[in-house]
Amino acid sequence: MSDEKIRVLIAKPGLDGHDRGAKVIARALRDAGMEVIYTGLRQTPDMIVEAAIQEDVQVIGLSILSGAHNALVPRVMELMRQEGLDDVRLLVGGIIPDEDIAALLELGVSGVFGPGTNTDDIVRHIREALS
Repeated sequence: MSDEKIRVLIAKPGLDGHDRGAKVIARALRDAGMEVIYTGLRQTPDMIVEAAIQEDVQVIGLSILSGAHNALVPRVMELMRQEGLDDVRLLVGGIIPDEDIAALLELGVSGVFGPGTNTDDIVRHIREALS
């Protein structure tokens, strides 16, 4: 990969109003030299994908604590495909039951990260996924 900074969009889809984890991840990615765009709370899948296009990101990170991941993630993936964002990696973090992880990965999610994940592991995952 070139010396160009990795651009990451961090988004909070759905009605979940807690964004502390998303902000921690955003800061960790910035500290690792990535350019981070944080969209804020209560984003729709359409708003997230539109922002990813506008910001020309390589990675979208969704923070989901509401339990709506089985509805939100497939919709985001569908919109990404419709918009030709096949080279953009989608990561999901938050409260994701273990039994749902395989299905998310099968949809094309690059990685799923739960509470307590070491931020260095997320940074490493992003760098490896883009190399």
